[in-house]
Amino acid sequence: MGTLYLVRHGQASFGADDYDQLSPLGRQQAVRLGEYLRPKLQGKPLEAVLMGSLKRHRQTWEGIAEGAGLPHTPSVWQGLNEYDSHALIESIHPEPLAKPDTPELYRHHFRLLRDALQAWMAGRTQPRDMPSYADFVGGIEAALDHVRQSHTGDVMIVSSGGPISTAVGRVLGTPPETTIELNLRIRNTALTEFVFTPKRHMLLTYNTLPHLDSDAHKDWVTFA
Repeated sequence: MGTLYLVRHGQASFGADDYDQLSPLGRQQAVRLGEYLRPKLQGKPLEAVLMGSLKRHRQTWEGIAEGAGLPHTPSVWQGLNEYDSHALIESIHPEPLAKPDTPELYRHHFRLLRDALQAWMAGRTQPRDMPSYADFVGGIEAALDHVRQSHTGDVMIVSSGGPISTAVGRVLGTPPETTIELNLRIRNTALTEFVFTPKRHMLLTYNTLPHLDSDAHKDWVTFA
């Protein structure tokens, strides 16, 4: 059996004009994950790396590759891109929102996001310039199918919380709403592992941070 490592991107720039950019801490998180994985991946090298096309995916991979000394050139899969949270929220709350720079505004943002995700998943809304939920899921399943059909060794996917939680939900057979709760709790550079055969994926771990499990890194744990 092979192992599929699914990595959420490092901390991005939440609240900034360009969210799709790792913060300095996000870069450190990615390098630290690579350092943690280095001995494991030297003993059993990756067969392939897949990632979405967003900047934060590429920057996270670059940090992991630096920390682990990996030479791979990732394959870019559009189906591994995150949903557009702004378009989702706009579909149920068209009025402009204040920048989420206080704890209450932050909570308000994620309450709206949860409601918007539920509406999109149920087909009640179609956010601007976004795929249907069925097509979003289809893009993730295509990447998982490719891994099973094309590889027998270890593979890494660098993506976002939405695709990773959706992949977990599909493997476990949970209702779509469950992926919302999985998604909103996934941490930056969290590691999720599937083992796989040509026939199926099986969940091994979810949302773990073994590379940050020390007093020196306890302040590096982030969610956005």
